[in-house]
Amino acid sequence: MLEKKFYESLLKNSFNIPVKITYWDGSTETYGNGEPQVAIKFNEPIPIRQVLKNASIALGEGYMDGKIEIDGSIEDLITSAYQSADSFLKNKKFIRYLPKASHNEEASKKDVQDHYDIGNNFYKLWLDDTMTYSCAYFETPEDDLKTAQMNKVHHILKKLDPKPRRTLLDIGCGWGTLMLTAAQEYDLRVVGVTLSQEQYDYVNSEIKRLGLEDVAEVKLTDYRELGDAKFDYITSVGMFEHVGKENLGEYFKCVNHYLTDDGVALIHGITRQQGGAYNGWINKWIFPGGYVPGLTENMDHIIENGLQIYDMESLRRHYQKTTEIWDENFLAVRPQVAEMFDDKFIRMWDLYLQACAASFKSGNIDVIQYLITKGASGHDLPMTREYMYK
Repeated sequence: MLEKKFYESLLKNSFNIPVKITYWDGSTETYGNGEPQVAIKFNEPIPIRQVLKNASIALGEGYMDGKIEIDGSIEDLITSAYQSADSFLKNKKFIRYLPKASHNEEASKKDVQDHYDIGNNFYKLWLDDTMTYSCAYFETPEDDLKTAQMNKVHHILKKLDPKPRRTLLDIGCGWGTLMLTAAQEYDLRVVGVTLSQEQYDYVNSEIKRLGLEDVAEVKLTDYRELGDAKFDYITSVGMFEHVGKENLGEYFKCVNHYLTDDGVALIHGITRQQGGAYNGWINKWIFPGGYVPGLTENMDHIIENGLQIYDMESLRRHYQKTTEIWDENFLAVRPQVAEMFDDKFIRMWDLYLQACAASFKSGNIDVIQYLITKGASGHDLPMTREYMYK
C-alpha cells in the first residue's frame, strides 16, 4: 500500500498529457484530462529506495528489464515530463546519486571505448552511409539523413572560411567524414584524433581507400597529447560533452594552444541553456563520464582561455529530428540487432534515442555551434553570415 501511494504521488503531476497507469496489482489510474496518449504498465514495483536514490536510473532500468512497459511514444511521454513543472525529472530529491566519473586519460579512453567500440557493424545498421554520429543539419524538410549529415559537415567547414593548403585538427574525429571532406573538397591538410580503436581503424582504411595518405592522418591518442602542434583551423563535434565538468577549462585551453595566432575553431556540442547537468541513467548505461555543460559555463571557459566568440547557432530542432530518424532506423533493423545483443540492450538503446529526442524537443538540452577565434583579431572572417551559405 505504501509503494502504491508513493507512485501515485510521484506520477500524478509528472506529465502534461493524459497518461494511463496500470499498477502491479491490476488497478488503473488516468492522470490528466482526456483520452490517454500513453499507457504505462508496472509489472512489478520498483523499490522506493531505488527511485529516491535516482529516479532516472531506477525507472530506466525498470524499462530495460521489462518491469515497466510503455504503450505509445516514449518520446512524447518524456517530453511531457520535461515540460511539466512538477515532474520528478525536475525534482532534485530524486537525483541524490550519480555514477562516479573520472576523466584522467585512462578513464577517458575507457569511457569512449565503452560506447563507440560496441562495433562498427552495429552503428552501420542505423547510421547513414557517412557513419556520422552527431547532429545533422536539415536545409530543407525533404533532406534525408545522409544529405543532412553532409549539410552539417559543409556548414561547419564553411563557417571557418578555410583557405586551401592550410591545416585542420578535428578533435574527436569519429569515423572521419568531416576531416576527410575537408581534405578532399577544401584542400586542407588534416589530422583527426580519437580514443576509439574501431573509429581509428575505420578512418585509416578510408584514408587509404581515398588515396589521401599525403594530406590526412588519424591518431589514436588523447587530444591533450599533441604537444606543440599548431593548426590554422580546429573542429570538434560532439566532444566536449565527454571531457567532464572538471576538464572543460583544459579542453578550451588546448583549443587555444593548438590554434595558430590567426586561427579559427568551430566547436559543436550538446549544451544546456539552463546550466550544466548530469543524467544518471545515461551516465551509467550509455555515456560513462558524460556531462552536458551550461551555455554560460562554456562561454566563460572560452573567454578565460584567450578565445573570443565570433558567432553562435542553436541546432536543437535539428538534433531532435536526427535522433528521431536514428530511432526509426534502429527499430527497422531490430531483428539484425537482436542477432548481436539481447532484448535488454535493444530496449535500452530505443529508450536512449527517444529520450534524447524528447530532451531536445522540450528544450531540456540544446546543441550549439560556437565559432571562435584566437584573441580579438583572429582570422579575417567576413563581417556578415552571408559567406556561410554560399
